[in-house]
Amino acid sequence: MLCKPGRELDETILEREKLHPEVPIQRLAAEITPKLFHKKGALGAGRNDNPEKSSYLTQIYLVVGKLQTDEQLDVLEKKKGIKLSPSQRTTYKTIGGTPHLDNDYTVFGEIVEGMEVADAINGVKTDKNDLPLETVTFKPVVLSKKEVLKLKKVE
Repeated sequence: MLCKPGRELDETILEREKLHPEVPIQRLAAEITPKLFHKKGALGAGRNDNPEKSSYLTQIYLVVGKLQTDEQLDVLEKKKGIKLSPSQRTTYKTIGGTPHLDNDYTVFGEIVEGMEVADAINGVKTDKNDLPLETVTFKPVVLSKKEVLKLKKVE
């Protein structure tokens, strides 16, 4: 599995919107920046195929991804017409990610500590639709930029 969705699935959101056409569709405007990319541990905002690339209000995903090779990254760059930075390429080759989502989905954060917990959540048993057999609940802790920098200095 490359990404694990959290909260609602696309089908649930789209079906609810279809059942209530009187309620305006709400999405978050896309905030796509090359500095935030789909490396392992990134948190992104799910969306349907809308041309504005705006995100659902109630769906996040965790990038699990896999290691990439130079050849895979070269093919991706050509196919998407993008150029990954040397740092992005190194990251995709050493910790992994899902680079095919870059420039199309908003990344709004990342796990900076405790990735082993996220890996354990990713490893729960699922049904044929990849839905967990048991509900997994968690409470994220949002760190300030100062706290993140402090953590990075400790490493």
